[in-house]
Amino acid sequence: MALLRLLSMFFLTITTTKKKQEQEKEDIKVNEKVRKYDISLYKRGDLLEVPRTLFTHFGIYLGNDRVAHLIPDILPVFSSNQNTIGTMVTNLRLILGAIAKAASVRVDSVEDFAYGGDILINPMDKVCSRPPYDGEEVARRAEKLMGPVDYSLLWYNCEHYVMYCRYGTVMSFQTFQFCKGVRKIFCSKRFSFVSALIGVAIMVSLQTDPLYTLLLTFFISFHIWMAPEFTSQPG
Repeated sequence: MALLRLLSMFFLTITTTKKKQEQEKEDIKVNEKVRKYDISLYKRGDLLEVPRTLFTHFGIYLGNDRVAHLIPDILPVFSSNQNTIGTMVTNLRLILGAIAKAASVRVDSVEDFAYGGDILINPMDKVCSRPPYDGEEVARRAEKLMGPVDYSLLWYNCEHYVMYCRYGTVMSFQTFQFCKGVRKIFCSKRFSFVSALIGVAIMVSLQTDPLYTLLLTFFISFHIWMAPEFTSQPG
């Protein structure tokens, strides 16, 4: 009996110790989250920006650890279960949603919205030429647009959404920079030479009408060569 008591006390001690260690680890994780995302820094109507590897994500803070943001999500296409849809949008759901052009304006916690990234507060106030609306008006606009939306990576994404809510203009600096970069590539002098070489190669390999192909190649290459530099800036 004494041996059984000793064994039971031994296992009880081990179990209690493990539980304490697990609780301590959980407390550490919670404290780290609190330190990383201090919601006391955010005011209702603030524009939150999360820089990521390939793009920057945007949202509007509504208060009480809630962020409204436009995000692609494929799940609503296949399910109407709000509990399932309400879970954090994974990268796979986001990518498939962008391909299918399926998106919605939804509300998530700051932690789920940021997805582990750093949060910048109202950085667009220094860039946009328009003054921001009052915080309450910004939040009201953000809440009014809740639900499914027509999504376009270039013409209506999360940045277009927050810019409308906070400044009353539907635009995206990310899209502007992307289009500017693409235009620089396709309207460069080097690309005009490449297009000319491609035209000659097509003419030789397909044995097309030399005059027609030559004129078409010259027309395209000449206009690329004469294209002005892309210097305009978004307002």
